[in-house]
Amino acid sequence: MNFDETIHARRAVRAYTNRKVEDAMIRTLLSAAVQAPSAMNTQPWLFSIIQDVARLKRYSERAKVMLLEQLSRDPKATHYADKLRDPAFNIFYDASTLVVICVGEPGSYTDAACWLAGADLMLAAADAGLGTCPIGFAVPVLNLPEVKAEMGLPASGVAVAPILVGYPSTNPSPVPRADPKVVSWIR
Repeated sequence: MNFDETIHARRAVRAYTNRKVEDAMIRTLLSAAVQAPSAMNTQPWLFSIIQDVARLKRYSERAKVMLLEQLSRDPKATHYADKLRDPAFNIFYDASTLVVICVGEPGSYTDAACWLAGADLMLAAADAGLGTCPIGFAVPVLNLPEVKAEMGLPASGVAVAPILVGYPSTNPSPVPRADPKVVSWIR
């Protein structure tokens, strides 16, 4: 694919086969991720790769409990209540690989750098025929002290951008995008 095709082919995939993403491919995706810009070239990102399906299932169950406890404080989350109560729902959509982009020391622009790295990773995955999906539901559980320790993240660190990577079992249709809303164009 050329770059424009890759941008337009990338989708949030929520259905995966159980085929594990190969180590060499993960390294290729990480190599793409670290090409992202960062403020003052700090390159603050750290990566945790989780391919233990049982662990991902355990994290999913824990995240669902945490999210359900927050429903009363987050009115928009009530939209997801039924899904979160469904025992069959896995926040990781049964993908074989979760790449968690983290920082060791949070700073003013570290989250932005992590998400820019995530965008590069997702575009590289789309170009390779893989599916990806950022999983915001996972952030609270991934930042629990015991989970950070399991991922090898320092206590001061933060899991910022959890991104599923895997082989899609279906190809999602394009989602319509609105035209850019330009609020100013100062010349």
